[in-house]
Amino acid sequence: METAIDIQAESFVRQLAAAIIAARDGECLACYLDRVLRDAPCDGSLRLARTYRDALAPRAVALEGRLESGGGFCDCEVLMNVYWSKTDEVRPCRGARRGSTKPCDLWLRRRRGDRW
Repeated sequence: METAIDIQAESFVRQLAAAIIAARDGECLACYLDRVLRDAPCDGSLRLARTYRDALAPRAVALEGRLESGGGFCDCEVLMNVYWSKTDEVRPCRGARRGSTKPCDLWLRRRRGDRW
């Protein structure tokens, strides 16, 4: 049986989790994934990419297919196979326009044939 403190604690944890994974206005997809994956583990899906799309780029209906075609079958693979950081430093996002899923200029998009 749940008590009032249990319900309050569960509500607090849910609010905290929602705040951690919330996409920020002006944040590009790659910076969003990089930021959130530092605090929330990848679950083997594109859940975070979908969260970003739903919040900031709802018309990007082909996002999952595009990421998967680049080798990003889960959120962490997007940062390994689709977008490469130009530096290992954690820096603030340089911005993206609302509705876009393109990375800011802190990231390189991997092209077919690019080598590791």
